[in-house]
Amino acid sequence: MAGLWGTPQQLRQLTEQLVGWESQGLTEGEVKFPERLKAELLKVDYFHNHPEFVSLGEVNWERRYLTALYKHEKASRTVVLLSHFDTVAVHEYGDLAPLAYQPAELEKAFQKIKSEFKPEMQEDLASGDYLFGRGIMDMKPGLAIHMALIERASLENWPINIVLMSVPDEEVNSAGMRYGVSKLLDLERQYGLEYILFLNGEPVFAKSPGDTSQYIYTGSIGKIMPSALFYGKETHAGEPLAGMTSSYLSTYLTRKMEWNPAFSETVHGEETPLPVTLTQGDMKEEYSVQTPYRTKALYNVFTMERNAEDIMDIFESLAKESAAECVEDYRSLCEKVGMAPHFDEIRVLRYEELVEYAKAKFGLDYLNQLIRDTLMDPERDVREKSFHIADILLLNCQELTPGIVLLFAPPYYPAVNSSEDPFIGKCVAHITHDALERFDLELEQVHFFNGISDLSYVNYEGTASGWISYEKNTPVYGDQYSIPFQTMQQLKAPVLNIGPFGKDPHKRTERLHIKNAFEEIPEIIASLILHIGERAD
Repeated sequence: MAGLWGTPQQLRQLTEQLVGWESQGLTEGEVKFPERLKAELLKVDYFHNHPEFVSLGEVNWERRYLTALYKHEKASRTVVLLSHFDTVAVHEYGDLAPLAYQPAELEKAFQKIKSEFKPEMQEDLASGDYLFGRGIMDMKPGLAIHMALIERASLENWPINIVLMSVPDEEVNSAGMRYGVSKLLDLERQYGLEYILFLNGEPVFAKSPGDTSQYIYTGSIGKIMPSALFYGKETHAGEPLAGMTSSYLSTYLTRKMEWNPAFSETVHGEETPLPVTLTQGDMKEEYSVQTPYRTKALYNVFTMERNAEDIMDIFESLAKESAAECVEDYRSLCEKVGMAPHFDEIRVLRYEELVEYAKAKFGLDYLNQLIRDTLMDPERDVREKSFHIADILLLNCQELTPGIVLLFAPPYYPAVNSSEDPFIGKCVAHITHDALERFDLELEQVHFFNGISDLSYVNYEGTASGWISYEKNTPVYGDQYSIPFQTMQQLKAPVLNIGPFGKDPHKRTERLHIKNAFEEIPEIIASLILHIGERAD
Protein backbone atom coordinates (compact mmCIF):
# COMPACT_ATOMS: atom_id res chain seq x y z
CA MET A 1 0.00 0.00 0.00
CA ALA A 2 1.33 3.39 -0.92
CA GLY A 3 0.90 6.26 1.51
CA LEU A 4 2.50 7.81 4.54
CA TRP A 5 2.14 5.01 7.08
CA GLY A 6 1.58 1.84 5.06
CA THR A 7 4.65 -0.16 6.08
CA PRO A 8 5.73 -1.40 9.52
CA GLN A 9 8.76 0.88 9.42
CA GLN A 10 6.62 3.91 8.55
CA LEU A 11 4.20 3.06 11.33
CA ARG A 12 7.06 2.74 13.79
CA GLN A 13 8.38 6.13 12.74
CA LEU A 14 4.93 7.65 13.18
CA THR A 15 4.63 6.15 16.67
CA GLU A 16 8.02 7.51 17.69
CA GLN A 17 7.02 10.89 16.27
CA LEU A 18 3.82 10.92 18.34
CA VAL A 19 5.77 9.90 21.45
CA GLY A 20 8.17 12.75 20.73
CA TRP A 21 5.26 15.20 20.93
CA GLU A 22 5.25 15.40 24.72
CA SER A 23 1.63 15.51 25.93
CA GLN A 24 1.56 15.01 29.67
CA GLY A 25 -1.82 15.70 31.19
CA LEU A 26 -2.40 19.34 32.15
CA THR A 27 0.66 20.64 30.29
CA GLU A 28 1.18 22.84 27.25
CA GLY A 29 2.10 19.73 25.29
CA GLU A 30 -1.39 18.32 25.79
CA VAL A 31 -2.83 21.60 24.49
CA LYS A 32 -0.64 21.66 21.37
CA PHE A 33 -0.89 17.98 20.48
CA PRO A 34 -4.25 17.95 18.59
CA GLU A 35 -3.21 20.84 16.34
CA ARG A 36 -0.05 18.94 15.39
CA LEU A 37 -2.11 15.81 14.89
CA LYS A 38 -4.51 17.63 12.60
CA ALA A 39 -1.63 18.97 10.50
CA GLU A 40 -0.26 15.43 10.17
CA LEU A 41 -3.61 13.99 9.06
CA LEU A 42 -4.04 16.74 6.48
CA LYS A 43 -0.97 15.34 4.73
CA VAL A 44 -3.07 12.30 3.81
CA ASP A 45 -4.37 12.81 0.27
CA TYR A 46 -7.97 12.10 1.25
CA PHE A 47 -7.99 14.70 4.02
CA HIS A 48 -5.97 17.16 1.94
CA ASN A 49 -8.84 17.01 -0.54
CA HIS A 50 -11.51 16.95 2.19
CA PRO A 51 -10.17 19.13 5.02
CA GLU A 52 -13.71 19.59 6.34
CA PHE A 53 -13.59 15.97 7.54
CA VAL A 54 -10.84 16.77 10.09
CA SER A 55 -11.88 18.97 12.99
CA LEU A 56 -10.99 19.97 16.53
CA GLY A 57 -13.50 20.28 19.35
CA GLU A 58 -13.24 22.26 22.55
CA VAL A 59 -12.85 20.49 25.88
CA ASN A 60 -11.63 22.77 28.70
CA TRP A 61 -8.50 24.67 29.73
CA GLU A 62 -7.66 25.18 26.03
CA ARG A 63 -7.55 21.43 25.44
CA ARG A 64 -9.22 19.93 22.37
CA TYR A 65 -10.13 16.57 20.90
CA LEU A 66 -9.73 15.61 17.23
CA THR A 67 -12.09 13.80 14.89
CA ALA A 68 -11.39 12.63 11.35
CA LEU A 69 -13.99 11.04 9.08
CA TYR A 70 -13.42 8.75 6.12
CA LYS A 71 -16.76 8.69 4.31
CA HIS A 72 -17.53 6.11 1.64
CA GLU A 73 -20.13 7.50 -0.75
CA LYS A 74 -22.37 4.42 -0.61
CA ALA A 75 -21.89 3.30 3.01
CA SER A 76 -23.75 4.17 6.19
CA ARG A 77 -22.19 1.52 8.47
CA THR A 78 -19.45 3.15 10.53
CA VAL A 79 -16.67 2.04 12.85
CA VAL A 80 -15.45 4.55 15.45
CA LEU A 81 -11.76 4.30 16.37
CA LEU A 82 -11.09 5.70 19.86
CA SER A 83 -7.79 6.72 21.44
CA HIS A 84 -6.32 9.23 23.88
CA PHE A 85 -3.13 11.20 23.40
CA ASP A 86 -2.38 12.40 26.94
CA THR A 87 0.22 10.61 29.03
CA VAL A 88 1.13 10.47 32.69
CA ALA A 89 4.17 12.33 33.99
CA VAL A 90 7.80 11.18 33.86
CA HIS A 91 9.05 11.70 37.43
CA GLU A 92 10.05 8.05 37.85
CA TYR A 93 12.62 8.37 35.03
CA GLY A 94 14.77 10.49 37.35
CA ASP A 95 17.76 11.98 35.56
CA LEU A 96 16.65 10.23 32.35
CA ALA A 97 13.37 12.19 32.23
CA PRO A 98 14.58 14.36 29.29
CA LEU A 99 14.91 11.14 27.24
CA ALA A 100 11.50 9.72 28.13
CA TYR A 101 10.07 10.92 24.80
CA GLN A 102 13.03 9.79 22.69
CA PRO A 103 12.77 5.99 22.40
CA ALA A 104 16.10 5.47 20.59
CA GLU A 105 18.09 7.62 23.01
CA LEU A 106 16.31 6.17 26.02
CA GLU A 107 17.17 2.64 24.95
CA LYS A 108 20.86 3.58 24.70
CA ALA A 109 20.72 5.08 28.18
CA PHE A 110 19.00 1.98 29.56
CA GLN A 111 21.72 -0.22 28.07
CA LYS A 112 24.27 1.63 30.22
CA ILE A 113 22.35 0.95 33.43
CA LYS A 114 20.83 -2.43 32.56
CA SER A 115 22.11 -4.00 35.78
CA GLU A 116 19.61 -1.84 37.68
CA PHE A 117 16.66 -3.64 36.11
CA LYS A 118 14.92 -6.89 36.93
CA PRO A 119 15.86 -9.96 34.84
CA GLU A 120 12.74 -9.80 32.64
CA MET A 121 13.46 -6.19 31.72
CA GLN A 122 17.11 -7.00 31.04
CA GLU A 123 16.06 -9.80 28.68
CA ASP A 124 13.61 -7.53 26.82
CA LEU A 125 16.24 -4.82 26.57
CA ALA A 126 18.77 -7.25 25.10
CA SER A 127 16.27 -8.81 22.67
CA GLY A 128 15.81 -5.74 20.47
CA ASP A 129 12.10 -6.59 20.35
CA TYR A 130 10.88 -3.58 22.31
CA LEU A 131 10.68 0.20 22.16
CA PHE A 132 10.86 2.21 25.38
CA GLY A 133 9.45 5.54 26.49
CA ARG A 134 6.55 7.42 28.03
CA GLY A 135 3.42 6.79 26.01
CA ILE A 136 5.12 4.16 23.84
CA MET A 137 2.60 1.64 25.16
CA ASP A 138 -0.18 3.77 26.67
CA MET A 139 -1.25 4.79 24.15
CA LYS A 140 0.52 6.52 21.25
CA PRO A 141 0.80 3.28 19.19
CA GLY A 142 -2.96 2.79 19.36
CA LEU A 143 -3.44 6.23 17.85
CA ALA A 144 -0.75 5.61 15.23
CA ILE A 145 -2.39 2.33 14.18
CA HIS A 146 -5.72 4.13 13.81
CA MET A 147 -4.11 6.83 11.67
CA ALA A 148 -2.60 4.20 9.40
CA LEU A 149 -5.94 2.39 9.16
CA ILE A 150 -7.94 5.43 8.15
CA GLU A 151 -5.31 6.35 5.55
CA ARG A 152 -5.40 2.82 4.16
CA ALA A 153 -9.20 2.85 4.05
CA SER A 154 -9.13 6.03 2.00
CA LEU A 155 -6.48 4.71 -0.41
CA GLU A 156 -8.20 1.36 -0.92
CA ASN A 157 -11.74 2.76 -0.90
CA TRP A 158 -12.98 0.48 1.88
CA PRO A 159 -16.78 0.02 1.72
CA ILE A 160 -17.38 1.34 5.23
CA ASN A 161 -17.10 4.65 7.05
CA ILE A 162 -14.49 5.27 9.74
CA VAL A 163 -14.46 7.97 12.41
CA LEU A 164 -11.16 8.48 14.19
CA MET A 165 -11.44 10.24 17.55
CA SER A 166 -8.46 11.05 19.77
CA VAL A 167 -8.95 12.88 23.05
CA PRO A 168 -7.00 14.49 25.90
CA ASP A 169 -7.34 13.89 29.63
CA GLU A 170 -8.08 10.15 29.70
CA GLU A 171 -5.46 9.70 32.42
CA VAL A 172 -7.07 12.22 34.81
CA ASN A 173 -10.80 12.92 34.45
CA SER A 174 -11.63 11.78 30.89
CA ALA A 175 -12.87 15.26 30.09
CA GLY A 176 -11.87 14.74 26.45
CA MET A 177 -14.23 11.82 25.94
CA ARG A 178 -17.00 13.29 28.07
CA TYR A 179 -16.98 16.41 25.90
CA GLY A 180 -16.40 14.42 22.72
CA VAL A 181 -19.45 12.15 22.80
CA SER A 182 -21.74 14.97 21.64
CA LYS A 183 -19.50 15.36 18.57
CA LEU A 184 -19.96 11.68 17.76
CA LEU A 185 -23.71 12.17 17.91
CA ASP A 186 -23.45 15.25 15.68
CA LEU A 187 -21.38 13.40 13.08
CA GLU A 188 -23.84 10.52 13.08
CA ARG A 189 -26.72 12.86 12.33
CA GLN A 190 -24.90 15.18 9.93
CA TYR A 191 -23.57 12.47 7.62
CA GLY A 192 -26.20 9.78 8.05
CA LEU A 193 -23.79 7.42 9.78
CA GLU A 194 -24.80 4.17 11.41
CA TYR A 195 -22.41 3.34 14.22
CA ILE A 196 -21.89 -0.40 14.38
CA LEU A 197 -18.75 -0.62 16.53
CA PHE A 198 -16.77 1.49 18.98
CA LEU A 199 -13.22 0.15 18.72
CA ASN A 200 -10.66 1.34 21.24
CA GLY A 201 -6.91 0.83 20.82
CA GLU A 202 -5.73 0.63 24.44
CA PRO A 203 -2.77 -1.75 24.84
CA VAL A 204 -2.90 -5.20 26.39
CA PHE A 205 -2.73 -5.01 30.18
CA ALA A 206 -1.24 -7.96 32.06
CA LYS A 207 -3.57 -9.75 34.44
CA SER A 208 -0.70 -10.46 36.82
CA PRO A 209 3.08 -9.90 37.00
CA GLY A 210 4.86 -11.87 34.29
CA ASP A 211 1.69 -12.45 32.24
CA THR A 212 2.60 -12.44 28.53
CA SER A 213 -0.76 -13.53 27.13
CA GLN A 214 -2.34 -11.29 24.53
CA TYR A 215 -5.93 -10.23 24.92
CA ILE A 216 -8.83 -8.59 23.15
CA TYR A 217 -11.50 -7.01 25.31
CA THR A 218 -15.26 -7.03 24.85
CA GLY A 219 -15.93 -4.54 27.61
CA SER A 220 -14.30 -2.13 30.03
CA ILE A 221 -14.41 -2.25 33.81
CA GLY A 222 -16.14 0.53 35.74
CA LYS A 223 -14.61 2.72 38.45
CA ILE A 224 -16.33 4.89 41.03
CA MET A 225 -14.98 6.69 44.10
CA PRO A 226 -17.27 6.75 47.13
CA SER A 227 -15.80 9.23 49.58
CA ALA A 228 -16.41 10.40 53.12
CA LEU A 229 -15.96 13.53 55.18
CA PHE A 230 -15.60 12.61 58.85
CA TYR A 231 -16.47 15.32 61.37
CA GLY A 232 -15.55 14.52 64.97
CA LYS A 233 -15.61 16.85 67.97
CA GLU A 234 -12.70 19.15 68.62
CA THR A 235 -11.09 19.23 72.05
CA HIS A 236 -7.82 20.08 73.77
CA ALA A 237 -5.27 17.27 73.61
CA GLY A 238 -5.25 17.34 77.41
CA GLU A 239 -8.95 16.37 77.50
CA PRO A 240 -9.09 13.68 74.81
CA LEU A 241 -12.43 12.11 75.78
CA ALA A 242 -14.19 15.47 75.74
CA GLY A 243 -14.20 15.15 71.98
CA MET A 244 -13.31 12.70 69.23
CA THR A 245 -10.66 13.00 66.55
CA SER A 246 -11.88 12.60 63.02
CA SER A 247 -8.80 10.45 62.43
CA TYR A 248 -10.10 7.92 64.94
CA LEU A 249 -13.60 8.00 63.49
CA SER A 250 -12.32 7.52 59.94
CA THR A 251 -10.46 4.32 60.80
CA TYR A 252 -13.72 2.49 61.47
CA LEU A 253 -15.05 3.00 57.96
CA THR A 254 -11.69 2.62 56.22
CA ARG A 255 -11.19 -0.74 57.91
CA LYS A 256 -14.55 -1.86 56.52
CA MET A 257 -13.90 -0.49 53.03
CA GLU A 258 -10.43 -1.89 52.40
CA TRP A 259 -10.55 -5.25 50.58
CA ASN A 260 -14.26 -5.66 51.38
CA PRO A 261 -15.77 -8.50 49.30
CA ALA A 262 -19.19 -6.86 49.63
CA PHE A 263 -18.20 -4.75 46.63
CA SER A 264 -16.97 -7.71 44.58
CA GLU A 265 -18.76 -8.61 41.37
CA THR A 266 -18.24 -11.67 39.21
CA VAL A 267 -19.45 -11.44 35.62
CA HIS A 268 -18.54 -13.87 32.81
CA GLY A 269 -16.21 -15.57 35.28
CA GLU A 270 -14.17 -12.39 35.85
CA GLU A 271 -14.02 -10.65 39.23
CA THR A 272 -13.55 -7.02 40.17
CA PRO A 273 -10.44 -6.11 42.17
CA LEU A 274 -11.18 -5.37 45.82
CA PRO A 275 -11.67 -1.75 46.97
CA VAL A 276 -8.78 0.25 48.43
CA THR A 277 -8.22 3.69 49.92
CA LEU A 278 -6.74 6.23 47.51
CA THR A 279 -6.58 9.23 49.86
CA GLN A 280 -7.03 9.67 53.58
CA GLY A 281 -5.94 12.49 55.85
CA ASP A 282 -7.13 15.12 58.27
CA MET A 283 -7.86 18.62 57.04
CA LYS A 284 -6.05 20.49 59.81
CA GLU A 285 -3.76 23.02 58.20
CA GLU A 286 -1.67 24.20 61.15
CA TYR A 287 -0.09 22.79 64.29
CA SER A 288 -1.89 23.28 67.59
CA VAL A 289 -2.94 21.21 70.59
CA GLN A 290 -6.50 21.24 69.30
CA THR A 291 -7.30 17.76 68.07
CA PRO A 292 -8.09 17.24 64.36
CA TYR A 293 -11.83 17.05 63.86
CA ARG A 294 -12.22 16.89 60.05
CA THR A 295 -10.80 14.06 57.93
CA LYS A 296 -11.40 13.07 54.32
CA ALA A 297 -11.12 9.65 52.71
CA LEU A 298 -11.51 8.62 49.09
CA TYR A 299 -12.02 4.98 48.17
CA ASN A 300 -11.63 3.19 44.85
CA VAL A 301 -14.35 0.72 43.87
CA PHE A 302 -14.47 -1.21 40.59
CA THR A 303 -17.79 -2.20 39.05
CA MET A 304 -19.14 -4.48 36.35
CA GLU A 305 -22.93 -4.33 36.65
CA ARG A 306 -23.62 -2.14 39.68
CA ASN A 307 -24.46 1.54 39.25
CA ALA A 308 -23.82 4.54 41.50
CA GLU A 309 -26.96 4.00 43.57
CA ASP A 310 -26.01 0.38 44.22
CA ILE A 311 -22.57 1.44 45.44
CA MET A 312 -23.95 4.23 47.61
CA ASP A 313 -26.38 1.82 49.27
CA ILE A 314 -23.54 -0.55 50.26
CA PHE A 315 -21.33 2.38 51.29
CA GLU A 316 -24.05 3.88 53.46
CA SER A 317 -24.74 0.58 55.18
CA LEU A 318 -21.05 0.16 56.04
CA ALA A 319 -20.82 3.75 57.26
CA LYS A 320 -23.75 3.27 59.62
CA GLU A 321 -22.20 0.09 60.99
CA SER A 322 -18.91 1.96 61.45
CA ALA A 323 -20.56 4.87 63.24
CA ALA A 324 -22.43 2.56 65.62
CA GLU A 325 -19.26 0.59 66.46
CA CYS A 326 -17.31 3.81 67.04
CA VAL A 327 -19.94 5.17 69.43
CA GLU A 328 -20.06 1.88 71.30
CA ASP A 329 -16.28 1.87 71.79
CA TYR A 330 -16.32 5.53 72.87
CA ARG A 331 -19.03 4.89 75.46
CA SER A 332 -17.18 1.85 76.77
CA LEU A 333 -13.99 3.85 77.21
CA CYS A 334 -15.82 6.70 78.97
CA GLU A 335 -17.39 4.19 81.33
CA LYS A 336 -13.98 2.71 82.19
CA VAL A 337 -12.57 6.11 83.21
CA GLY A 338 -15.73 7.14 85.00
CA MET A 339 -16.85 10.08 82.87
CA ALA A 340 -20.08 10.81 81.08
CA PRO A 341 -19.96 10.62 77.25
CA HIS A 342 -20.15 13.99 75.52
CA PHE A 343 -22.31 12.55 72.72
CA ASP A 344 -24.19 9.34 72.05
CA GLU A 345 -24.66 9.38 68.28
CA ILE A 346 -22.63 9.76 65.10
CA ARG A 347 -24.87 10.75 62.22
CA VAL A 348 -24.41 9.37 58.73
CA LEU A 349 -25.72 11.56 55.91
CA ARG A 350 -25.55 11.38 52.17
CA TYR A 351 -24.32 14.63 50.64
CA GLU A 352 -27.76 15.20 49.13
CA GLU A 353 -29.27 15.09 52.65
CA LEU A 354 -26.73 17.62 53.91
CA VAL A 355 -27.62 19.94 51.03
CA GLU A 356 -31.35 19.74 51.80
CA TYR A 357 -30.69 20.46 55.48
CA ALA A 358 -28.46 23.47 54.69
CA LYS A 359 -30.98 24.75 52.17
CA ALA A 360 -33.72 24.72 54.78
CA LYS A 361 -31.44 26.43 57.31
CA PHE A 362 -29.85 29.13 55.16
CA GLY A 363 -31.90 29.39 52.00
CA LEU A 364 -30.96 28.51 48.44
CA ASP A 365 -29.16 31.76 47.55
CA TYR A 366 -26.74 31.56 50.47
CA LEU A 367 -26.13 27.89 49.81
CA ASN A 368 -25.37 28.49 46.14
CA GLN A 369 -22.96 31.29 46.99
CA LEU A 370 -21.01 29.05 49.38
CA ILE A 371 -20.69 26.39 46.70
CA ARG A 372 -19.90 28.89 43.93
CA ASP A 373 -16.99 30.41 45.87
CA THR A 374 -15.38 26.98 46.17
CA LEU A 375 -15.97 26.07 42.53
CA MET A 376 -14.21 29.25 41.41
CA ASP A 377 -11.06 28.47 43.40
CA PRO A 378 -8.32 27.73 40.80
CA GLU A 379 -5.99 26.19 43.38
CA ARG A 380 -8.11 23.10 44.03
CA ASP A 381 -8.87 20.19 41.70
CA VAL A 382 -12.32 18.62 41.47
CA ARG A 383 -11.63 16.11 44.24
CA GLU A 384 -10.40 18.78 46.66
CA LYS A 385 -13.36 20.96 45.77
CA SER A 386 -15.73 18.07 46.44
CA PHE A 387 -14.48 17.68 50.00
CA HIS A 388 -14.24 21.44 50.57
CA ILE A 389 -17.89 22.01 49.62
CA ALA A 390 -19.05 19.29 52.01
CA ASP A 391 -16.70 20.69 54.66
CA ILE A 392 -18.07 24.25 54.39
CA LEU A 393 -21.66 23.03 54.63
CA LEU A 394 -20.92 20.90 57.69
CA LEU A 395 -18.95 23.70 59.39
CA ASN A 396 -22.11 25.75 59.10
CA CYS A 397 -24.30 22.89 60.36
CA GLN A 398 -22.27 21.66 63.33
CA GLU A 399 -25.41 20.62 65.14
CA LEU A 400 -25.29 17.55 62.87
CA THR A 401 -21.92 16.49 64.23
CA PRO A 402 -20.19 14.26 65.02
CA GLY A 403 -21.03 12.82 61.68
CA ILE A 404 -19.99 11.23 58.41
CA VAL A 405 -21.00 12.76 55.08
CA LEU A 406 -20.99 10.34 52.16
CA LEU A 407 -20.32 11.62 48.66
CA PHE A 408 -18.84 10.75 45.29
CA ALA A 409 -15.63 12.29 43.98
CA PRO A 410 -14.78 12.36 40.26
CA PRO A 411 -14.06 10.66 38.00
CA TYR A 412 -16.69 8.03 37.39
CA TYR A 413 -16.29 5.39 34.68
CA PRO A 414 -19.46 3.36 34.15
CA ALA A 415 -18.77 -0.25 33.22
CA VAL A 416 -19.60 -1.26 29.65
CA ASN A 417 -19.79 -4.74 28.19
CA SER A 418 -20.76 -6.25 24.82
CA SER A 419 -19.74 -9.86 25.37
CA GLU A 420 -23.25 -11.17 24.76
CA ASP A 421 -23.80 -9.12 21.60
CA PRO A 422 -24.04 -11.57 18.63
CA PHE A 423 -22.18 -9.15 16.36
CA ILE A 424 -19.28 -8.95 18.82
CA GLY A 425 -19.26 -12.74 19.00
CA LYS A 426 -18.70 -12.86 15.23
CA CYS A 427 -16.00 -10.18 15.49
CA VAL A 428 -14.15 -12.14 18.17
CA ALA A 429 -14.37 -15.33 16.13
CA HIS A 430 -12.98 -13.56 13.05
CA ILE A 431 -10.16 -11.88 14.98
CA THR A 432 -8.97 -14.96 16.85
CA HIS A 433 -9.07 -17.14 13.73
CA ASP A 434 -7.29 -14.53 11.61
CA ALA A 435 -4.55 -13.92 14.20
CA LEU A 436 -3.86 -17.62 14.62
CA GLU A 437 -3.90 -18.43 10.91
CA ARG A 438 -1.81 -15.49 9.69
CA PHE A 439 0.56 -14.88 12.59
CA ASP A 440 0.32 -18.00 14.77
CA LEU A 441 -0.82 -15.54 17.43
CA GLU A 442 -3.22 -16.66 20.14
CA LEU A 443 -5.59 -13.91 21.24
CA GLU A 444 -7.70 -14.56 24.32
CA GLN A 445 -11.03 -12.84 24.92
CA VAL A 446 -11.34 -10.90 28.17
CA HIS A 447 -14.74 -9.50 29.07
CA PHE A 448 -13.60 -6.36 30.90
CA PHE A 449 -10.55 -4.26 30.08
CA ASN A 450 -8.86 -3.87 33.46
CA GLY A 451 -7.03 -0.61 32.76
CA ILE A 452 -10.15 1.64 32.65
CA SER A 453 -10.92 3.29 29.31
CA ASP A 454 -12.97 5.88 27.47
CA LEU A 455 -15.26 3.14 26.20
CA SER A 456 -17.14 3.79 29.46
CA TYR A 457 -18.75 6.83 27.82
CA VAL A 458 -20.52 5.11 24.94
CA ASN A 459 -23.35 2.57 24.74
CA TYR A 460 -24.52 3.40 28.27
CA GLU A 461 -27.20 0.98 29.42
CA GLY A 462 -27.69 2.10 33.02
CA THR A 463 -30.92 3.37 34.52
CA ALA A 464 -31.79 6.98 35.35
CA SER A 465 -31.90 6.15 39.08
CA GLY A 466 -28.24 5.16 38.93
CA TRP A 467 -26.99 8.37 37.41
CA ILE A 468 -29.36 10.63 39.39
CA SER A 469 -27.82 9.28 42.59
CA TYR A 470 -24.39 10.17 41.24
CA GLU A 471 -25.46 13.69 40.27
CA LYS A 472 -27.05 14.42 43.64
CA ASN A 473 -24.13 13.14 45.70
CA THR A 474 -21.24 14.62 43.73
CA PRO A 475 -20.65 18.14 45.13
CA VAL A 476 -18.95 19.48 42.00
CA TYR A 477 -21.47 18.01 39.57
CA GLY A 478 -22.52 20.53 36.93
CA ASP A 479 -20.09 23.10 35.56
CA GLN A 480 -16.98 21.53 37.12
CA TYR A 481 -17.70 17.89 36.30
CA SER A 482 -20.52 16.18 34.49
CA ILE A 483 -21.20 13.01 32.55
CA PRO A 484 -23.42 13.11 29.43
CA PHE A 485 -25.44 10.04 30.40
CA GLN A 486 -28.34 10.74 28.02
CA THR A 487 -26.02 11.30 25.05
CA MET A 488 -24.11 8.15 25.96
CA GLN A 489 -27.39 6.22 25.84
CA GLN A 490 -27.94 7.38 22.26
CA LEU A 491 -24.55 6.11 21.05
CA LYS A 492 -25.91 2.62 20.55
CA ALA A 493 -23.20 0.31 19.27
CA PRO A 494 -21.21 -2.48 20.92
CA VAL A 495 -17.66 -2.00 22.14
CA LEU A 496 -14.35 -3.76 21.54
CA ASN A 497 -10.75 -3.05 22.44
CA ILE A 498 -7.85 -4.32 20.34
CA GLY A 499 -4.41 -2.92 21.02
CA PRO A 500 -0.73 -3.85 20.90
CA PHE A 501 1.19 -5.83 23.46
CA GLY A 502 3.54 -4.10 25.84
CA LYS A 503 4.67 -4.09 29.44
CA ASP A 504 4.84 -1.82 32.46
CA PRO A 505 2.44 1.03 31.61
CA HIS A 506 3.01 4.11 33.79
CA LYS A 507 6.45 2.84 34.84
CA ARG A 508 9.86 3.98 33.61
CA THR A 509 10.25 0.55 32.01
CA GLU A 510 7.12 1.08 29.87
CA ARG A 511 7.75 -0.72 26.60
CA LEU A 512 6.08 -1.87 23.39
CA HIS A 513 6.54 -5.08 21.43
CA ILE A 514 7.68 -3.96 17.97
CA LYS A 515 6.46 -6.81 15.78
CA ASN A 516 3.09 -7.06 17.48
CA ALA A 517 2.47 -3.30 17.30
CA PHE A 518 3.59 -2.63 13.75
CA GLU A 519 3.01 -5.88 11.88
CA GLU A 520 0.39 -8.03 13.60
CA ILE A 521 -2.21 -5.82 15.28
CA PRO A 522 -2.61 -3.35 12.37
CA GLU A 523 -3.32 -6.21 9.96
CA ILE A 524 -5.68 -7.93 12.37
CA ILE A 525 -7.74 -4.76 12.86
CA ALA A 526 -7.71 -4.00 9.13
CA SER A 527 -8.99 -7.49 8.40
CA LEU A 528 -11.81 -7.06 10.90
CA ILE A 529 -12.96 -3.69 9.55
CA LEU A 530 -12.87 -4.92 5.96
CA HIS A 531 -14.75 -8.05 6.96
CA ILE A 532 -17.60 -6.17 8.65
CA GLY A 533 -17.65 -3.57 5.88
CA GLU A 534 -18.18 -6.19 3.23
CA ARG A 535 -20.85 -8.08 5.18
CA ALA A 536 -24.23 -6.81 6.25
CA ASP A 537 -24.83 -9.42 8.98
